[in-house]
Amino acid sequence: MANAANGNYYIPNPSPWPVITSAGLFTLAIGFVLLMNSFAAGPWLMLAGASVIILMMTRWFGDVIRESEGGVYNAQVDRSFRWGMSWFIFSEVMFFAAFFGALLYMRQFAGPWLGDDTNKILWPDFNFAWPSAGPKGPLAIEPGILPGLNQFSPMEAWGIPAINTLLLLSSGVTVTIAHWGLLKNNRAQLITGLAVTIILGLSFLTLQVFEYAHAYMDLGLTLKTGAYGATFFMLTGFHGLHVTMGTIMLITIFGRSLKGHFRPDRHFAFEAVAWYWHFVDVVWLFLFIFVYWL
Repeated sequence: MANAANGNYYIPNPSPWPVITSAGLFTLAIGFVLLMNSFAAGPWLMLAGASVIILMMTRWFGDVIRESEGGVYNAQVDRSFRWGMSWFIFSEVMFFAAFFGALLYMRQFAGPWLGDDTNKILWPDFNFAWPSAGPKGPLAIEPGILPGLNQFSPMEAWGIPAINTLLLLSSGVTVTIAHWGLLKNNRAQLITGLAVTIILGLSFLTLQVFEYAHAYMDLGLTLKTGAYGATFFMLTGFHGLHVTMGTIMLITIFGRSLKGHFRPDRHFAFEAVAWYWHFVDVVWLFLFIFVYWL
């Protein structure tokens, strides 16, 4: 391989991690499909896929950390990392844009069209109002009321979702404070800021688990609850997955900070995680407004 310390661009050895990542994601997706169709193997395949992804993140991060601390990266590699992370976040923006687009289409176009008096050939008794499970789904009732047979209650915005919004916005502040500490070479501020950010991220995930349990057990709101249920769980679920990945990355750089890694003039790994965490914050703001509030 070329040695960056001699002014050449660093080319790593062939890595198995991209293939292992693909296998883990595929297993996770298959397990989810089986779970949605009530196959007993579904949860176990999801657990296996998630374990592979966590193993990959731990080992792949370890390889990159050893290379970084070994001094094989130069300024050109650093620029390529920054561009790579920028394009990765852009791809994630497009990923969520597709789901928000589906939500917009159902609320502003498909639903009103199906409920229009001039288009009531298929479902003449359907009157559209959001939230809606669609013409053949259960009926929506007022939030906070226990649903009866063939009914569901939409998730209220001013409960757990509002608390989670406060938690994520606060975590964006704390990770920025940690960054300021790193730029000033204040290790105590760096480590404290990261520790608080991790606690806030884990608190968010814990509350989301309670929210999902409440939706399934009390509100009649599941992934199978038509248009509203599908968009609600796909958007919030994928965001929760991103928060989980971001929390794992925060724990990784927290451990590196405890070991004395990162310098004020060289800390791209920290910046990359901070960029990703701010992206997660912004996506949640859109979720809170368009999924929970409006």
